Amino acid sequence: MTKDTLSTGVRDGSISLIGRESELAVLEEALAAVAASGTTRIVTVLGPAGIGKSRLVTELVNRARTRTGKAPRMFRAMGRDSAASFALFGRLLRARFGLVEGMDLEVAKAQVRNQVANVLEDRKVGDVVYYLGQFLGLPFDPSPLTRAIDDDPQESELLRRAVFKAFLEADAGASPLCIIFEDLHAVHDDSLALLRYLLEYMQGPLLIINTARSELVARHEDWARVGERRHVILDLPVLDDDAAAQLVAILLAPCADKGVVPPELIEAACSVAGGNPLMLEQMVRVYHDKGVLEEESALSDEPRWRVNLERLSSAKLPLTIEDAVNTRLAALDPDEKLLLEFAAAMGSVFWSSAFATLRRISSEAPDLWNPEAELDKTRIQETLDSLIERDHVLRLPDSSFPGSDEYIFKHNKERETIQKRTPTSASRRYHQVIADWIDHQGVARTSEEYVAMVAEHREKGGETLRAGLAYIEAGDVARKRYANTKASELYQKGLVLLGDSMTGRRIDALHNYGDVLQLSGRVDDALAAFREMLTLAFRLDLGNKGGAAHNRIGRLYRDIGALDDAAQHLRTALDLFQRAGDERGVASTIDDIGKLHWLKGEYAQALVTLREGLARRRKLGDRRSIALSLNNTGLVLQDSGEFKQALEAFEQSLTIRRDIGDLIGVVTTLNNLGTIAQDQRDFDRALLLFEEALDVANQVGDRNRIALVLTNIGETHYRSGRPGKAIEVLKQAEELCDELGDKLGLAEALRGLGKAYLLQGDLAKARDCIGRAVDLFASVRSKVHLGVALRTLGEITAAGGWGAAHTKSAREYFARSVAIFQQTGNEVELARTFKVYGRFLTSEPQFASDEGARREAAEMDEHAERIFGRLKVSSLGIEPGPFYGEPEPRPH
Repeated sequence: MTKDTLSTGVRDGSISLIGRESELAVLEEALAAVAASGTTRIVTVLGPAGIGKSRLVTELVNRARTRTGKAPRMFRAMGRDSAASFALFGRLLRARFGLVEGMDLEVAKAQVRNQVANVLEDRKVGDVVYYLGQFLGLPFDPSPLTRAIDDDPQESELLRRAVFKAFLEADAGASPLCIIFEDLHAVHDDSLALLRYLLEYMQGPLLIINTARSELVARHEDWARVGERRHVILDLPVLDDDAAAQLVAILLAPCADKGVVPPELIEAACSVAGGNPLMLEQMVRVYHDKGVLEEESALSDEPRWRVNLERLSSAKLPLTIEDAVNTRLAALDPDEKLLLEFAAAMGSVFWSSAFATLRRISSEAPDLWNPEAELDKTRIQETLDSLIERDHVLRLPDSSFPGSDEYIFKHNKERETIQKRTPTSASRRYHQVIADWIDHQGVARTSEEYVAMVAEHREKGGETLRAGLAYIEAGDVARKRYANTKASELYQKGLVLLGDSMTGRRIDALHNYGDVLQLSGRVDDALAAFREMLTLAFRLDLGNKGGAAHNRIGRLYRDIGALDDAAQHLRTALDLFQRAGDERGVASTIDDIGKLHWLKGEYAQALVTLREGLARRRKLGDRRSIALSLNNTGLVLQDSGEFKQALEAFEQSLTIRRDIGDLIGVVTTLNNLGTIAQDQRDFDRALLLFEEALDVANQVGDRNRIALVLTNIGETHYRSGRPGKAIEVLKQAEELCDELGDKLGLAEALRGLGKAYLLQGDLAKARDCIGRAVDLFASVRSKVHLGVALRTLGEITAAGGWGAAHTKSAREYFARSVAIFQQTGNEVELARTFKVYGRFLTSEPQFASDEGARREAAEMDEHAERIFGRLKVSSLGIEPGPFYGEPEPRPH
């Protein structure tokens, strides 16, 4: 072993693993369990840089190979940086499909398609390769299913991750898989979100090993609970004194005299390294750099090192990692320093071909360009080889850019130190050149990672406008890949850099930015984006763009319960779309207006409007939109008490959604069919439909819809007189919504829990749950939900039997509910509150002789009946019960 390969020996497993026997036993046990039981196991290995995480995993593979004669089927993916949303999974799939640098695009696509077909036995191969291709940057032709949902980013994202999970499960079904995700602390949150989904729901013989620094659990405090019982956390400590001394002795074996390494060398290394294996390796390197160790003969078969102990005392050994970094960088020659300066400007990942571009910044072309005589490229490669041998950089097995080798720094501290030392003017020029180089690579437009790299380098190079356009382009790519969090980050950066210029480009960017903000639950920010879009469209007199802005603003207002504001914006959008001749915009807005009439309780008008939208969508031939309109029509018919017609509409919608493979739509319609069974008090059938919806939601992995269906299952249980079972299920929904950050879903679950606890007679818990629900509904500005929750709180308070005080509080809650529904114009919910409020006033003994209260109750009952009669609907289940029998409006 020479000094240039000593550290490699530690990491590739040629040196024995020291001091990690118990941790290795945990990994071996997990691997054995996967093979024996065919179930998924997860291990996360945590620890600081250099502690030996990768070495531990390598030892697991080496031992498995020795024991069985072959290594388990294993694929590794490294989280190199947080710039790209799903790069982690792209690297995993490249390893799985054997895609190599420079492979022809059509050859790569054929290879992926053939291997997917072998795994799936030709089942839905087109859908699978379409979505896997998005991770790989390979464009496959869309299928009928992918075309149907392509305009719904949320649904497409859910389906893509379900496809990804299903493929891995099918692949593992052929033979067990070991998947290793390294450096998770450095990956983007979008990748972590997808990984969390896989860890939660993956089934089959898979061992998933994650390695990360402790920053991962600092960012995600609940990481240990992901996957629950099948997930083990290994926190690697530093080596104890004996293990550290043993490792140093092995590293210094070439200088042993009669098998004994000078103890002074071991003691000095251990005192500086503090049990960190990487620092122990670095100390051996420092011994060579300081002349404490010298090569006896470069020609010998076995390395032999001469020890100069007299130099140990005079050598200034590093006391920290920073000291070690400075010592190593000081030993570089000028070419090596310049090359690392270029590399540091590129980032945590860099490419060999870019070095020639950077070296030629100010060069003139020769009279005749002869590629075979490019000595600078030869010199660059020699310098890179030297840096590899000296443990500064690592060549990766594949590359993002054809015709160029890809490298990373072995130690991030070195990169950071070099970046700080680079003069500002030189750094800016480097970034300009790097941006131009990436921009002209053939695959630069296939992933937001590459486009965002261009944007970042242009920004650092001072090219503000071009950087803004590149960030927006990267946001568009991320949005198409359903990386909503990443897309919003990129759009924000781009719009800030564009400032007041490029108005047309900003209009489209603001629409897309508002869209991803809305999907992320950032309502106020989304409204601001759509308002700015409207202003710019008005200035340029672009009616169709203005219609799109008004439509999106109207939907947002509708979602938060500001129904009058929603109506104004949707009607304006419709007028603008009609003037622009935008038939798709007209059909969509008519459907949105129909849903608005439904929310306001104007059922007859809602049906007329929705049926017009349905007819227009049928004329356009968009089956997914047709199914959506049928579903919305069914909701109105259901709330009108027209259950037979509602069932027909839902069944037609379900048939289309099953036919086109719209699984999210299938969940929604099955859930709605379950609520009809609830309204008909056929609770057994309701549970069967909800359970089927839950199965499909679990298949897709849509945790928000899982929580929705669980909430409805819980409601079914308490409405059928089983509050204990209801509480059990609703608590699952509560925990899931809390984990997802879904405030609206959490509030619905808490409202259901309040009802169930009240039915059990536990008034304290009932008030606590509904009180929390009220606060949540207020925080998300959902006025309709808040009004319903206040009505429920009034009922729970009224049921408390706490004397005059509770009566006053109950009246306040009912009055607030009335005020909200009067303000929003929701007459059906207003009538429902009048009914419940009036019943409270007539049933309370305290009001038995209060003529004013009895007159108020009679007026409210009469007002409610006028509303129900005018709208031709019934009170929808408002009947006497244990707590005034509040009707059950459900989220659909």
